[in-house]
Amino acid sequence: MFDRILIAVDGSDEAKHAARRGIDLAQIVDASVDVLHVVPRKSLRLTQTADEKARVRDRGEAVLSEIEELASDRDYPITTTLSEGKPAARISEYAADQDADLIAIGRQGMTGLGKRLLGGVTEQVLHQSDVPVFVIPDGDRVSGEITEYGRMLIPTDGSENAEEVTQYGAAIAQPYDSDVHVLNVVDLQAAGGAFNAGGLEKEFIERLDTQGQEAVDRVVTEIEDTSPDINILTAVERTNSFEGAAAGICEYVDNNQINLVVMGSHGRSNLRRQLLGSVASTVLRTVDVPVLIAKRSA
Repeated sequence: MFDRILIAVDGSDEAKHAARRGIDLAQIVDASVDVLHVVPRKSLRLTQTADEKARVRDRGEAVLSEIEELASDRDYPITTTLSEGKPAARISEYAADQDADLIAIGRQGMTGLGKRLLGGVTEQVLHQSDVPVFVIPDGDRVSGEITEYGRMLIPTDGSENAEEVTQYGAAIAQPYDSDVHVLNVVDLQAAGGAFNAGGLEKEFIERLDTQGQEAVDRVVTEIEDTSPDINILTAVERTNSFEGAAAGICEYVDNNQINLVVMGSHGRSNLRRQLLGSVASTVLRTVDVPVLIAKRSA
């Protein structure tokens, strides 16, 4: 499932942290690693002399050298590439050209404006690339020299996109011997409408719970068919939050000490024109653990 991992770095501390996590994952799944730094074309346009251009490229080489040292400390081989262009577009193109199975990238990067915001490049990569994207926040809860993902969460709303990510979760859970939590969040606000003052009928809520359990059971069946040794825990939980299912997912992550989330980029209610589904977007901005985001295959 993960034979080739592309790690995108921009010189930020968060990118270095993401590289460390990406290399850790590669070691566990025995994947080859490509590390890419893209010199923004606009930076080169601002230079006025050949020496200035050379210094910009030298900074990029220094960024890659730092990751090479990190990989050397772990005694793991990597390939590094310095490129030029629009960072998100070049990362997506490079991933496709190299047949990468996963892109690892920091949540915020050099252009991030705050802890709870996605960096512009990261969000564009999530939109442009068909390759699953492993988004890693700075200072995530996973500690130690070698990363461990003992408690993984796969949220599902029953959509095909949500269910398709199961294969990625299972591919990581097996070598890490992870407990896999499969969760459906019943969004009562969405079900009742923003102006529902009378509350929802008990029978209606029970039907929502049943549908949620059916969605969870489909994911469980898929995992058991391919990876019967994985330990699976299931939950259907309700939320009244105006932030919807994302609030329930984030609360579950906190309450159950989840250290990796694997989820689809879009759920049932998201339009294709959106850069990222609202649930995935909120989860990415809120949780302080790595999140693997995958799109439905074409």
